Amino acid sequence: MSSRSQMLQSLRAALSHPSTSVQLCLVGLAGGLIAAFVIIIFRLILSLLHVSLLDGIGNYAHLDDVHRLALPIIAVILIIIVAKFTGFKHYRMGIPFVIHRVKQFYGHIPLRTTINQFFGGILALASGFVVGKEGPTVHLAASASHYVGRFLRLPFNSLRILAGCGIAAGISAAFNTPFAAVIFVMEVVLREYKVHIFIPIMLAAACGSVLTRAVFGDVSELSFLNFEPVAVSQLPYLVLMGAIIGIFASAFNKQLMWTMQIFRPVNMIGRLLIAAVITGTMGYFMPQSLGAEFINVDKLLTSDFEVSFLVAIFAAKFFLAVVAIALGVPGGIIGAVMVIGMLLGVLLLQPLNVIIEHDMTTTYALLGLAGFLAAVLHAPMAALSAAMELAASPQAVLPSMIVIVSAYVTAKQLCNNKSVFIQQLDYQNLPYTTSPIRDMLQQTGVLAMMKTDIKHFSMAQDKDLYDFLQAHPDKTVINQASDKLSSAKIVELNISLDDNQQPITMHETIVLSEQHTIADVHDVLQTKRQGAVIVVDHNQSIIGVITWNMVHNYLLRQQH
Repeated sequence: MSSRSQMLQSLRAALSHPSTSVQLCLVGLAGGLIAAFVIIIFRLILSLLHVSLLDGIGNYAHLDDVHRLALPIIAVILIIIVAKFTGFKHYRMGIPFVIHRVKQFYGHIPLRTTINQFFGGILALASGFVVGKEGPTVHLAASASHYVGRFLRLPFNSLRILAGCGIAAGISAAFNTPFAAVIFVMEVVLREYKVHIFIPIMLAAACGSVLTRAVFGDVSELSFLNFEPVAVSQLPYLVLMGAIIGIFASAFNKQLMWTMQIFRPVNMIGRLLIAAVITGTMGYFMPQSLGAEFINVDKLLTSDFEVSFLVAIFAAKFFLAVVAIALGVPGGIIGAVMVIGMLLGVLLLQPLNVIIEHDMTTTYALLGLAGFLAAVLHAPMAALSAAMELAASPQAVLPSMIVIVSAYVTAKQLCNNKSVFIQQLDYQNLPYTTSPIRDMLQQTGVLAMMKTDIKHFSMAQDKDLYDFLQAHPDKTVINQASDKLSSAKIVELNISLDDNQQPITMHETIVLSEQHTIADVHDVLQTKRQGAVIVVDHNQSIIGVITWNMVHNYLLRQQH
């Protein structure tokens, strides 16, 4: 074995253990670098399209009426062409799809969905659909980082973490919010908090932030949300504000799922064209209703707006976001939710404007963003971390917590609302949960547990096997009856006191690669609760054995 192969094998062995290690951090950093690089390219292409088509980011008013009507329709036609080229009949992508793939397939994202997400996401975001860039960001980042692990043939348990690292780096590169990116991955995507997972994801998020700042500068797109201290007298109103936000968030989720159900009989092409016609028509009459770019919210809040005009824009974006997301436009929901939340927060400020002496517009916009995000996604920690990071002020913590808690409880208990991602997964019949046992076993690779002290026989006689086991009782013996690995059996001494039994017993084996986890071993052996798994490398050479008893003992140790 060459020194490079030995290094890779040592790396795989280290990553198969569910513990923090230098190797895991380095792999997470590599995945984060690749993911951030892909997202930066995605953002640069998107910015180039906005500048060339609209003469500025989100400047849809630059186009004449007819071009605003035609732009979403042209974009959808191009999206359909890409989908046809990749052989797609329906769209399954974005954050719900990634959650499903992380839970059920260790984060492996099919290449065709990645191609559709890259080009489809750019076209949707450049043509005025009210969708966010985080959907494509999460999908592309998870795919890019996962391919690093696949190229190195790393254990599946580490590939799941690597996908999380890529997502954290991608969100950080997209929004320049590394802390919120880490919490989002742990709370929404992986849905678990483990130290050995947290550390590499945190490192990858920092990497994504560094790269995006090097390319786009230190200023976040949401830096206009300056937070002013909230007076104690306003805190009771924040409880009411949160409750109202929770009701609107529940209405958003319910309308989204209702629209998906209504248009279920319509094929993908029909749904996308309907979304394009509706979006283009709204843009024809109201350019400000198009897109989910934060810069347009900044322009609106710094202008001398009429409350009636703000209500119209809020209603239009609420409606267009539901249409675009429900009908399968390849964009994200979070960006749209953040924009709608900011507008709702400013609207809920208006009753207080008669008693507030200084301008609190951006403060309430930030609180609205946090509350709406928490209630729609059912991710209060991610919403709070986003608010804290965007406000860059400790004074934002208490008001944000009040609004988030009130919005979340109202949406969950009073309105019986669930996470929009969970509802989408249920609608698409995509499993996103595993049993506690499988969850635990997925964290350990077969390389961390297998016996390597084995003796491999080829078509040996029973007497030879018996003699060897008598002399070496601690050895694991494999007897292969033919050239096929499937014919290999585990040989053990028969400790039965029955004189009629053979002196040795042989158990059937199943072959798994070195990338699999103990969960996969448990799945293939649990029916008979006996036998063993033979672990092979990429050359199909036997490198270890795991028996059912080993898995059973491992489970007992973990439970106690």
